[in-house]
Amino acid sequence: MQNKQLIFEFFLLFSKFEYALKIVGFHKGDGDARPNWIKFAESIKNDFDKESDDELLESVNYILTNPPKKQIIKDDVLIWSDNPPSSSSEIDLLLQYVCRVRNNLFHGGKYKDIYLKQEDRSKKLLIACISILQNCLQISNEVREAFEKNFTNPS
Repeated sequence: MQNKQLIFEFFLLFSKFEYALKIVGFHKGDGDARPNWIKFAESIKNDFDKESDDELLESVNYILTNPPKKQIIKDDVLIWSDNPPSSSSEIDLLLQYVCRVRNNLFHGGKYKDIYLKQEDRSKKLLIACISILQNCLQISNEVREAFEKNFTNPS
């Protein structure tokens, strides 16, 4: 796969970002340690400005025009859904799409049928997701600081 470096960059950025969210309190509470992307989106929605950077604007426009699909099961058959998620703001929708790209990539959804033939689309979605996450890091000082720290825990 030609996009190995891009996939690795996205994986590293996404996993560190998700960890930083949980460290600073953007999590879903007791139990499984899950990030709360909706709460995070709500915290930055007034500061998110897609027109602040040409690359970011291009990324936002691409992902909104070519949103990642969601893998679902309907009538016992695995299919792709075009339905957009419900969202409270544009950044909430964008972050849900970033999570969809992550889920599709890491849960095997990108390795079957027509999706293998859409390498250019996959590459553009990865680039868009990286740009959006990097912008979010610039908006939230506390998440950026947690992201940049070297959190190591042997357990």
